[in-house]
Order: sequence, then structure tokens, then C-alpha cells
Amino acid sequence: MTNKNLKDITDDIIIKDLDDICDECKKKEDSVTHNLILTGFKICQSCRLSKTIFPI
Repeated sequence: MTNKNLKDITDDIIIKDLDDICDECKKKEDSVTHNLILTGFKICQSCRLSKTIFPI
């Protein structure tokens, strides 16, 4: 594998992670990227709040 192919694969993975789609409710929200950076989970603000109040 060349460095160019490896860079393309890495870029595709990063773009897939930053698509702003919540893993819980599947809505597109801007807060998903913020929560991914802060917590490591791809969830929107409303899902994060509901998980904090009702952790089950």
C-alpha cells in the first residue's frame, strides 16, 4: 500500500466520523461533532441529556 492510498483511507475514516449524524436517534445535528470531541461518543445534545438523566 502506498502512502497516498493510506492517506485516502484515513481521510475517508475521518470524514465518516464527522458526518454529524447521531448514533442514537439518527438525526443530523451540529452538536454531534462537539460531543464526539468532548466525550468520544457520536450523540446529539438531546440524546446526551437523556442519557445523563436516564442512564439505563
